[in-house]
Amino acid sequence: MQKLGLTQSLQQKLSPQQIQFIKLLQIPTAELEARVEEELEVNPALEEGGEDTQDDFSSDSEYEDSADQSSDDVDVDDYLRDDDFSGYKMQGDGSYGEDDKEMPIPMMQSLNDQLNMQLGFLHMDDRREAIGRQLLGSIESDGYIRRDLEAIINDLAFSQNIETDLDEVEEILRKIQKFDPPGIAARNLQECLLLQLERKDDQTPAVQNAISILEDHFDEFTKKHYDKIMKRLDIDEDQLKDAINSITKLNPKPGGAGGAARTQYLIPDFILTNNNGKLELSLNSRNAPELRISRSYSDMLDAYDKSNKKDKKLKETVSFVKQKLDSAKWFIDAIRQRQQTLLHTMRAIVDYQFDFFLEGDESKLRPMILKDIANRINMDISTVSRVANSKSVQTEFGIYPLKYFFSEGIATDSGEDVSSREVKNTLRELIENENKKKPLSDDKLEKELKSKGYNIARRTVAKYREQMNIPVARLRKEL
Repeated sequence: MQKLGLTQSLQQKLSPQQIQFIKLLQIPTAELEARVEEELEVNPALEEGGEDTQDDFSSDSEYEDSADQSSDDVDVDDYLRDDDFSGYKMQGDGSYGEDDKEMPIPMMQSLNDQLNMQLGFLHMDDRREAIGRQLLGSIESDGYIRRDLEAIINDLAFSQNIETDLDEVEEILRKIQKFDPPGIAARNLQECLLLQLERKDDQTPAVQNAISILEDHFDEFTKKHYDKIMKRLDIDEDQLKDAINSITKLNPKPGGAGGAARTQYLIPDFILTNNNGKLELSLNSRNAPELRISRSYSDMLDAYDKSNKKDKKLKETVSFVKQKLDSAKWFIDAIRQRQQTLLHTMRAIVDYQFDFFLEGDESKLRPMILKDIANRINMDISTVSRVANSKSVQTEFGIYPLKYFFSEGIATDSGEDVSSREVKNTLRELIENENKKKPLSDDKLEKELKSKGYNIARRTVAKYREQMNIPVARLRKEL
């Protein structure tokens, strides 16, 4: 039996302006220029400010949101008061004029382009070339084909009406695996390394032993059971060292070198300088695009205000103009809010980690979490997270991602909190200086850290070790 009931609930919905601001806040400086260009293309009411730009858009200026007004009741004055919006460039960019220069982006041929060109050199018939292109399309960015060949055969049958079998596909795959870079189109790490070794011109005893290790004793090799390998191959320790040295020089990700279509330069979002002990923070000037409301669109509303307002087509036109003007104002305001929020957040981070920014000494980094900064600037943690997640700052000691400055705290014997980064650095030093023939286990690492005053559990040691991509003791063992 169905019942009709009345319930009351409280929901929070974001306005279009809030959504616009959130999207702009999370993109880094390198992407902002493209986002502004995109908005300029879709909104003719928005223009780039030139030399004729009027008064700068005040950071305290406000405008009435009249998006919900009907086209019969357009308050033209709201749109003709464009003194505040005639030009817009926030102050605080500093005198870093060089930031306005275009960063060089050297173009490179993509990995897929290189492989397709090499496929053409095989001069196969159209059918076999189509199979080859299907295989090339299955190569992932690191250079591997992880898709099952049976699935690729099914794709060819359904999408291209090409009937083939496993033998033919493997034959064409073997041809592709001879392409450059060496190791390309391998189905796993073992095959990738073997492909590279087999192409070496100097088939020395070390290379031949390396091939035997990978072909017949790969499992023992990955687990570093070196004694078993030496016994089964009947080789001594020096021969094993030479073979392993041949393997470690290979490239486990052959697609990495040619996988990107272009090389990008890291563009910092903030610039921090030390002026005789006074830290001065500024935004990269690329964060301050000069934008203004189109004068011609304001003139259209002015003409409408003096015309016969009962004309239906004119009403439709003015409704479109009004929508574009609202959108332009929202976008300009979102850019302004983005700048203010970025600076507000970064200033709080600089104040919190002042000692580090003054000297660049990692040991001076204080434990800091998102909540610490959110409380300082009276903003939501999600806002701080969006700023910290994809932004970086240029200092006199190098460029750092903002995420670098956030870490949890670890208690010491003296009762003080130290940054987990300090603990990680100590842990890394212990592992770097250990006897590689008898690497330290996580239990021993825990005891070493406790002897240095860090109260830390073994599971935390394991977590930090994994975060630094350091393998367990057994896999760190060397001859």
